[in-house]
Amino acid sequence: MAFRWFGKVHGSDSVNCETKMLTLKRFDFKLFKQTAKLTAPILAIAGSFAIILPSNALINPFRKNNEYRVCAARLLSVGIPAETTASACAAALRPLEVSSCVGQIQRRTQIPATDSLSFCGQARRPNDLATCVVDIGTIRQEGANPAILSYCSRSLLPVDFAQCVVGLRSEIDFSPTQAMESCINASDRISNVVPFSKPGVNPSIEFSPTFETTPIR
Repeated sequence: MAFRWFGKVHGSDSVNCETKMLTLKRFDFKLFKQTAKLTAPILAIAGSFAIILPSNALINPFRKNNEYRVCAARLLSVGIPAETTASACAAALRPLEVSSCVGQIQRRTQIPATDSLSFCGQARRPNDLATCVVDIGTIRQEGANPAILSYCSRSLLPVDFAQCVVGLRSEIDFSPTQAMESCINASDRISNVVPFSKPGVNPSIEFSPTFETTPIR
């Protein structure tokens, strides 16, 4: 009898446990449905905002390719004051080239960035100006010579001008100023040459016919 009673009790307990588990599962399912109903509108709104608002992935490429932003970052990195940087980059037609010009001269010569900024900003081809200054300024590892900036900016062809200076100093014991003066004078004479007429050909003479007139009586 005891065993039968224990079996009945054990059987009823197992049934009660199964019933409780089913009840809990039903409660969890109901709770999940209620939660889903509440969160669905929130997720929909969040999705619509994600579509409307541009992501950083779309904004960052534009910010990286902004020439004025790159110009400002470069000039600030070489010690140009913030206000001067803003004015220089805003006024530049080629802000990337202007900042590159200043950076090259500052890195490869002993000429301060504050001295080269105005010349780079006024140059028609800032990169050519930088090449001219660097080539002349590094030929014999001499100290800073601000005059190089002035001569290179005066030349219409700064790269050719630098080759002239470097070539003369390689073979002749000239100071930088002597070589630059010789090359700039030669370039000035060439630019001022007026083409002559061909030999044996007379220059054109303007023909202005004259007509005799008889006064009306």
